[in-house]
Amino acid sequence: MVLRFALLGAGRIGKVHARAVGSNPQAKLVAVADAFEKAATELATAYGAEVRSIDDIEKSKDIYAVVICTPTDTHADLIERFAKAGKAIFCEKPIDLDVKRVEKCLAVVEKAKATLMVGFNRRFDPHFAAVRKAIDDGAIGAVEMVTITSRDPGAPPIDYIKRSGGIFRDMTIHDFDMARFLLGEEPVAVSAHASVLVDKKIGAAGDFDSVSVILETASGKQAVISNSRRATYGYDQRIEVHGSKGMIAAENQRPVSIELANEKGYTRPPLHDFFMTRYLDAYANEIASFIAATTSGKKAAPSGADGLVALKLADAALKSATSGKTVRLDK
Repeated sequence: MVLRFALLGAGRIGKVHARAVGSNPQAKLVAVADAFEKAATELATAYGAEVRSIDDIEKSKDIYAVVICTPTDTHADLIERFAKAGKAIFCEKPIDLDVKRVEKCLAVVEKAKATLMVGFNRRFDPHFAAVRKAIDDGAIGAVEMVTITSRDPGAPPIDYIKRSGGIFRDMTIHDFDMARFLLGEEPVAVSAHASVLVDKKIGAAGDFDSVSVILETASGKQAVISNSRRATYGYDQRIEVHGSKGMIAAENQRPVSIELANEKGYTRPPLHDFFMTRYLDAYANEIASFIAATTSGKKAAPSGADGLVALKLADAALKSATSGKTVRLDK
C-alpha cells in the first residue's frame, strides 16, 4: 500500500519532511499547502505534487495522511480538523504551547479514533535508537543515570524567540522526550536553572539561552540535561546512559567520519552544523514509522500523550527556573 500524503507548510521543516516522504517507496506526496504560494509551488513541483488549499486537502478523498509543519499556534486546530476528516496525522512538535489546549485537542483525536504521531524525531536517530536497544538488551543492566547534551551552533532570530514559547518548550522539549525514552520511567520531579549568557536580546525577549535541568523518577533515577543556544564548534548532540552493569554513549556525528594524523597531531572534520543534516536519517525513519503505524492500524509513537507529557515537563522546568525550587509532578 502506498500512503498518499499532503504537506501543510512548505518552510524549512516542511522541506525536510517532503524529502522524507518523497524518498519512501511506500509514500507519495500528493499535495502541498502554504500561505506563501511561491513556496508551495516550488516544493510541490520538486516532488510532482499539486498545490492545494488546506480546505481542499481536508475534503480530498485521494489523501489519507497529512504532515503538519505550519506555525505552532495552528497545530491543535489543524489536528482537530483532520482527525474529524478521517486523515492520519503527523504533526511537528509541539501540539500547542498550552497544556489545556493540548488536552482538549487529544480528546478530539481520541473521539475520532484518529492516528496521531508527534514529531520527536530523535527517537529515530540510528545512534540514539542503538543506545535504547542496548538498554532493552540488558547490556548495561538497570538504567540509573542519563546525561543529555544538546547545544545549537547559534541562537535563532529574536522574532522566532518571541513566538517559540521559550527555550524549555522549544528546544529542551526534545530532550525531555529523549530522557523519558531512555529512563524507562516517568520523571516526577524537575529542577532547572536558566541564564542569559549568549545574547542579552534573548533575555529582553523574556527567554533564556543557557539551561540545565535535572529530572528524577520515583525510584531515584536521574536525567541531567544541558542546553545552550551557542556552540562555536558545531551542533553538539550527545547522550550517555549509566547503568548497574556499565555505560553506553552516543557521540557527536560528523558529515564525514575520518581522522587525520600528521605532524600537527590528530584532527577530525567538524560536526554537523544544524539539525537538518544531523538528523536526516532520523526524519526518514520517523516517517517510515508513521507509515507503518498508519497502514497497520497500530498505535503511532511518539503519540499525542507523549507530546503532552513533554510539554508538562517543559512547564515544570520553567516554573522551577523562575522560582528556584524543585517542582514535583506527582502531587
